[in-house]
Amino acid sequence: MIRIHKDCSFDDLINITHRPMIDAADLQKVIADIYQGIITSGDAHLIDLTKKFDKTDILSVKVDETSIDQAYETLDSELKVAIIKAQQNIIKFHTAQLPNVVKVETMSGVYCYQKAKAIERIGIYIPGGTAPLFSTILMLAIPAKIAGVKEIVLCSPPTFKGGIHPTILATAKICGIDQVFQVGGAQAIAAMAVGTDAIPKVSKIFGPGNQYVTAAKENAQKYGVAIDMPAGPSEVLVYADDTCVPAYVAADLLSQAEHGIDSQVVAVVTNQVIADAINEAVIDQLEVLPRKDIAIKALQNSHIIIEPDRSKAFKYINAYGPEHFIIASDHAEDLSELTINAGSVFLGNLCPEAVGDYASGTNHTLPTYGWAKSYSGVNIDTFMRKITFQKLTKEGMSNLGPIVVKMAEAEQLQGHANAVKIRLKDL
Repeated sequence: MIRIHKDCSFDDLINITHRPMIDAADLQKVIADIYQGIITSGDAHLIDLTKKFDKTDILSVKVDETSIDQAYETLDSELKVAIIKAQQNIIKFHTAQLPNVVKVETMSGVYCYQKAKAIERIGIYIPGGTAPLFSTILMLAIPAKIAGVKEIVLCSPPTFKGGIHPTILATAKICGIDQVFQVGGAQAIAAMAVGTDAIPKVSKIFGPGNQYVTAAKENAQKYGVAIDMPAGPSEVLVYADDTCVPAYVAADLLSQAEHGIDSQVVAVVTNQVIADAINEAVIDQLEVLPRKDIAIKALQNSHIIIEPDRSKAFKYINAYGPEHFIIASDHAEDLSELTINAGSVFLGNLCPEAVGDYASGTNHTLPTYGWAKSYSGVNIDTFMRKITFQKLTKEGMSNLGPIVVKMAEAEQLQGHANAVKIRLKDL
């Protein structure tokens, strides 16, 4: 089922597992037209686009509180308990990330501070296409609230019986979302980026989506709106040695493959026996998977690589920079020390990616497409900016002033030098 490769050079491995290119250039005219239409016609254009793309007629883009309350009241009780338990774990882990104030006296009388301040208003996008990704609300709204974000705006397409999936609405209430709008796709991102009469302009946009959503997020930056991170299709890489459980590895690969047809799953294993056992388990488990058709297409982009040399295996893994990295081994903690580039790491045979996706407490909004080599996953800092402060006493100005004057004059910036000299003179 999954192609097996062995005796590959490093360059071969990089080429074999090359992720499909996302060409946003062809999308730019579509995205630009969506932005311009919203700038010109606002909410009326959003209603038109909802009919065009989501095949749904809506009277208003805003979801009323009654609908949200009803979704919460009718939410399956066991699911509600599960969501709240997950919420508690996510709160616990992210609260521990809150930064301390940094205060340093760099020289006598010169005080420097660093304080973290929350972004005031953020936008969250939750896809509603083939699966209602309500768990992403937990992963974004909870740390935002902990960080101190004052207002959270949520957009999701009305693709469930003419409205937003009730589990998304119920989770929004659990997480204290301020406003919910039934707008999807690139138009939702554009609306949050430029603002309309109904949807307020935000300072930063979060959340996954297809290539149109990704292109719209990139475009949002032209309007002074930040985004969480660059994004591509979701992915997992599993390293499996002789102590792995092949059936577990197969289940992990399929759990990622069912995300979407453009997902990529990769296994790096130590021998042919493990590779064959994983493939057999994939075939068996695939038969009972409800999203089998999606998984089959994703597996066409997927690979099993046989590499008995651990050093070479981890050199490749770090070059790939997986979004999710599972170390299926009894020696996972020791092997994790070799990990340099990954979004989130899952240690041992009893730790599937699914626990991090939902409820262990870590965040599942992670860098894809190799961006783990330069980006972190979402955390408390993602919702904050670090502001520096400084304060000088008379002694501090006496000590620091001459240094600054000398450096400013060397750069021929006399105005800078004068701003210090005038104070030194008064001392």
